[in-house]
Amino acid sequence: MSELDITIDGRGVATLTLNRPAKHNALSAGLIAALAATAARLGPDPAVRVLVLTGAGKSFCAGGDLDWMRAQIAADAAARAAEAGRLAAMLAALDGLDKPVVGRINGQAFGGGIGLIAVCDTAVAAAGARFGLTETRLGLIPATIGPYVAARLGPAARRVFFSARLFDAAEAVAMGLLARAVPAEGLDAAVEAEVAPYLACAPGAVAEGKRLLRRLAPAADAAALAETAAALVRRWEDPEAAEGIAAFFAGRKPAWAAG
Repeated sequence: MSELDITIDGRGVATLTLNRPAKHNALSAGLIAALAATAARLGPDPAVRVLVLTGAGKSFCAGGDLDWMRAQIAADAAARAAEAGRLAAMLAALDGLDKPVVGRINGQAFGGGIGLIAVCDTAVAAAGARFGLTETRLGLIPATIGPYVAARLGPAARRVFFSARLFDAAEAVAMGLLARAVPAEGLDAAVEAEVAPYLACAPGAVAEGKRLLRRLAPAADAAALAETAAALVRRWEDPEAAEGIAAFFAGRKPAWAAG
């Protein structure tokens, strides 16, 4: 079974479905690679007008797969740096697409899942979804997703970026992460309401408009990508990350947790 399911309808709307429902669509090495490859393939395809990003099952994306992160802690320095770079490059590839990207947020999104929402041009979610930048609970930080989350949330990022506090869809709308939150049964209609206007626009003009907006309000440059990847590696190398991930797998509180 592919970790990323891709369908393209007759209008040129490509739906990318994160397809690891048993793992809440957590980002594995395979899924990161598939997202990057798909962005590279569909980006220049003139038959594709809009991309929709969603998840299979009950969750949108639970962030980084903890088995994958545990492997990075055990890896050598070169391997850690390479993997952090691949994650940063995948996010940059999605963010840099000239095609509109619409997030169909079907369920909870944590950590890297928030980053995937932030690289969408707009996103709508099921009203019952929960969100959180939960990295600091594990001794990590929202590193490679940081430029996109900061650009999307602005000053509101300080409320959630390093507290690991969970928040609901209404707060996500208020902070600017989502355009709308709707009842689950209305999610497809809400996504279509975001997609349809693009199909009435000249695709070349849409692409140029998106490129211009990136130049006017850039989210991340090469230096920022390198800095955030290095920050992730530093956390993987810190004993706090080893303790946080070990505690999660052991079903206990990490050493720093109060109470």
